[in-house]
Formats: sequence, C-alpha cells, structure tokens
Amino acid sequence: MSLPADMRPAEMRYVNLKSFGGPEMMSIARAPLPEPGAGEILIRVEAAGVNRPDVAQRQGTYPPPKEASPVLGLEVAGEVVGIGDGVAGYAPGDKVCALVNGGGYAEYCLAPAGQVLPFPKGYDAVRAAALPETFFTVWANLFQMAGLTEGESVLIHGGTSGIGTTAIQLATAFGAEVFTTAGSKDKCEACVRLGARRAINYREEDFAEVIKAETDGRGVDVVLDMIGAAYFEKNLSVLAKDGCLSIIAFLGGAVADKVNLAPIMVKRLTVTGSTMRPRTAEEKRAIRDELLAQVWPLLESGKVAPVIHSVFAFDDVAKAHALMETSEHVGKIMLKVG
Repeated sequence: MSLPADMRPAEMRYVNLKSFGGPEMMSIARAPLPEPGAGEILIRVEAAGVNRPDVAQRQGTYPPPKEASPVLGLEVAGEVVGIGDGVAGYAPGDKVCALVNGGGYAEYCLAPAGQVLPFPKGYDAVRAAALPETFFTVWANLFQMAGLTEGESVLIHGGTSGIGTTAIQLATAFGAEVFTTAGSKDKCEACVRLGARRAINYREEDFAEVIKAETDGRGVDVVLDMIGAAYFEKNLSVLAKDGCLSIIAFLGGAVADKVNLAPIMVKRLTVTGSTMRPRTAEEKRAIRDELLAQVWPLLESGKVAPVIHSVFAFDDVAKAHALMETSEHVGKIMLKVG
C-alpha cells in the first residue's frame, strides 16, 4: 500500500558524498525515490539526526553494510508514504521515526518495519528523529548486554554527547546511580541537571580517583565507554567485582598496548561491546519492541526526553558535521528536511 504515484515527486533531494573527506565533500543532489521492498516502509523524511557514525562514514572509516544505502544517515522521522509486502500495523499518513541502515540524509528513506516506532505522544518530527540511534544503542549496550539494573551504579563517558545524555536519563529513570565524564564545567553541570550524581571534568580531574573516592573504593557496576584504548585500563580499575565494561566506540583508539588484564580475572569482570549497524533485523526488532514497551512511556510522561543542541536546515548539512567534529555540543544535532 502506498500513496498514488501522482502524489509523490519523481525525484528527491539527498546528500551526496563526492568522496571521503571533510564536511565540504557533501552536497545536495537529486535521485529517483526508492521503492519499498518486502518488509520495508517508505518514509517522507521531515527530520534526521546527525551522529558520530555519519562522520566516520564520511571520512571513510565506517562503511555501510553491502545491502544498505550508501547515503549517510541512520535515523529519521516523518510520514509513512509507502508500505512493502508483508508489513502490518502501518498505513500511509502514520507519523513514525526509525533507525535505518542508511539513506537518512534524504527527502525519502526506506526503513525495515521492525525498526520503526510511532512518534511519542506530543512529539514533533525533530524530537522524534532525535530518538532512534541513541536510544537503540543505549538500550542494547547498557541494559541488554551490560545488564544495568535498579540499585546499581554506572560510569558514562562523554556525558554530553547524544549517547551520553540519553544514557544518563535512562539509567536514572531505571533507578541506577550515575557518574559521568565531560570536558568543561558547563558540560558537567548539564550532566548533573540530567540526573548524574557526580560529573567529572576529565580535563581537570582523574576520573578513576574520583570514582574510587565517591564509592569508598568499591567502584561502579558498569562502565559505558566510547573512548576505547586510552581509557581501557583505567576503566577496568574503577569496576566493582562482577562489573561490566561496555565499549561502543573508539574515539581514543582501538588498540591498547601493555594493558594489565589481571583485574578481569581478580574481579570477575566482563568486557563487551557492539556496534548497531551490523546487528540482524531480528535483533533490532527485539530492541525496538523493548523500547516501545519500556521507554516510550517514559518519553510520553516527560521523565526522559531527547536533548537537542542545534537544528540545521538540510542544505546546511556540512555545518552540522563541522559542529559535530568540534564536540562543543550538548546533546543531539539535527537536520530539518521536510
């Protein structure tokens, strides 16, 4: 089921990446609309999120899966305009947001039906588009894999990133005690306002020493890390017995040399990690279902909300990427498409 062809344009605008490199390598181009295949939904995009993986793909270090669109963009929100075979529960005109495998920087985008969610009540497209990438990632890594539960404690690195602001709020909402790191006084204050018990300015303080002092030497149950090698050994040192280190990015490098692995054995630690894009459709559907059941009510009640730093016009996508690379933002960077 789709809107009649005469109600859809023949072409759409999208962000073309001429070659790997800086933000200036992106420009607006035109192409035919994609058509939904079996299990897919075609969305007329009203807003899209800008994320670190988009920057990595632009730079040539994060290639899309073979079957995915080569166009940048991993999360969108807008209106359903086409439905492929085998899709139930959606109709043209529905307002949805989606985690997509690529193609989000465009006026029309395909999404697997199992990765589509309704707008939370009261949300517009910009706020809805700010949800999928960070909420899927945090839910999978912090709750499903690391097993964070009520009464436990967590250290979240990069507290003012899109991932960080989401993780602080969700961990707090589910009853965990939150510590976080950030790079300035203002950013630390923002983390505390979001629910962190203690925000550590990593430019002025040693986060390992602070965590040990704040927890009377016990450590935290979980560390959610996007730094990687540069923090690996210190992350192990701040974990409590039976704790878990969950790695989701390597902003500080992927290769750690001469690391003391003894704490893993002595404290019975678990080290895990994942990226979202290579996960199977079934795995992403399972995450989607848990978000809808457990997190969407929190969004609709206002207990949790996306933190949006800036909204750029579609034509200003290069400016949005330039801001992302400065790391000066607090929360999400968005594109207004439709």
